[in-house]
Amino acid sequence: MSRERTYTVSTSPFLHAGESTPRIMYRVVFALLPFVISAVYFFGMGAFFVVLTATSGSVFAEYLFIASPTRGHSLRDGSALITGLLVGLTLPPGFPLWMSFLGGFVAIAMGKLIWGGLGQNIFNPALVGRAFLQAAFPTAITTWSAPGATTFSWQGTNLALPFFQGRAVEAYTGATPLARMKFEHLSTPIPDLMVGSISGSLGETSGALLLIVMGYLLVTKTINWRIPVSIFTATILFGGLFWVMAPDKYPDPIFMILSGGLLFGTVFMATDLVTSPITPKGLWIYGCGIGVLVVTIRFWGGLPEGVMYAILLMNACTPLINRFTKIKPYGYK
Repeated sequence: MSRERTYTVSTSPFLHAGESTPRIMYRVVFALLPFVISAVYFFGMGAFFVVLTATSGSVFAEYLFIASPTRGHSLRDGSALITGLLVGLTLPPGFPLWMSFLGGFVAIAMGKLIWGGLGQNIFNPALVGRAFLQAAFPTAITTWSAPGATTFSWQGTNLALPFFQGRAVEAYTGATPLARMKFEHLSTPIPDLMVGSISGSLGETSGALLLIVMGYLLVTKTINWRIPVSIFTATILFGGLFWVMAPDKYPDPIFMILSGGLLFGTVFMATDLVTSPITPKGLWIYGCGIGVLVVTIRFWGGLPEGVMYAILLMNACTPLINRFTKIKPYGYK
């Protein structure tokens, strides 16, 4: 009796690490949950609903525009969930909920699906959503609330009706550390930046938590270590150069790393597998470009923060970086 053998014919790669898209996505979701808890602790339940509405907007856009036969798989892979969480965590505590929903919706519709779906987008979808909100609602997205709210309190104009001026509810405005440094030349103590008792976007305030989560994602090899190392190196060297020349005018490198959205953007946005280069040399160029652009925008731009624009600009350069840093095949002349 003969035994039949089955041969599988496929293209490279032939060795796989055992990872899958949903597995990677939900690992990042797990890494984002501490930031939601931290936001609620510092800014109250209003922060939770900002994140919730942004996530709802992303999931709704995925459901609305994906064809029925593939809709279930598309919703289960976790990409819309991550995008919504990231959009919500980049917003101020007092951001109106309807704007948050709109930001999540635009992030998926214009940042992902319009390019052809998962893996086809050029720009990080969450940053596309936030850039839309920055352009459409510049006042709301730059109005900050100081931490210290009670757990069940609302912040700013969370409950504002669409296209109406909302009434502030138990809101105490406070400038972010970057705004204080840029416009008032006042620094923020490093312990406050590490703990998170400062004004800022929901996910960016606690430097210690961000460093811990970055360590977790590096150990599990969810993100490539070259990107954070190159971003931090470029920021420290380029920003430190001006700090050495004029310490009374420019902040020190530690402040540059811990303040604003640099840590959050580095850990969760710049390391996006789809929108970052695929070659080792390209990753170094990409990360250094982000670091230099962040320092440039923070020091000489009209806005105190530049992480979003720096990452989006380098996302646009990624195809070109991949093209000029291709690895030569073995034996190629």
